[in-house]
Amino acid sequence: MRKLDTKTIVVASHNAGKIQEIRDLIGPLGFAAKSAADLNFIEPDETGTTFEENATIKALASANASGLPALSDDSGLMIDALGGDPGVYTANWAETADGTRDFAMAMRKVETALEKAGAIALESRTARFVSVLCLAWPDGHTELFRGEVEGTVVWPPRGSQGFGYDPVFQPKGYETTFGEMSAEQKHGWKPGDEQALSHRARAFKIFVETCLEA
Repeated sequence: MRKLDTKTIVVASHNAGKIQEIRDLIGPLGFAAKSAADLNFIEPDETGTTFEENATIKALASANASGLPALSDDSGLMIDALGGDPGVYTANWAETADGTRDFAMAMRKVETALEKAGAIALESRTARFVSVLCLAWPDGHTELFRGEVEGTVVWPPRGSQGFGYDPVFQPKGYETTFGEMSAEQKHGWKPGDEQALSHRARAFKIFVETCLEA
């Protein structure tokens, strides 16, 4: 494993919600970070079929464009009753005809698919959020970190916090959805904490323990 020896990195994302979560996580560690969106980098085509492949594509694109280490995230919702869908195509389910993303529409699409599959009872609506972080250097070296959190898809959506599918995902052991949680509750992890809740925070915990800590 290669250690990260700089505090200046690029957050390889154009997703405002994801950028904010990553900044919340790296900020306390003293990083100076700009996003690919801030730097007007072109979004690379995510042609991979796994979270790992797409995270690598994004991180390498920003590392090459900036000459700095870049940290990307590829994440999605995997629903058991739907055979793991939407999975790596989680964001695609929100795409509209005009090229924007409508996650209210995407959540309705998920609910329709679950009803069609006969997954009405809560116990048949198990799912997990997956996040894969990729740290890439300009020389092409990469490190990958995967975090997962188990839960249930609920309906109707609850809460207006977070982004994406957060209002329909209730993590295991909790009575509230990600959409009802504050940022601190959802992904507020700091070095030294034993536990992290969100998929992204769990991946970030592994990243810190692997690439930052001595």
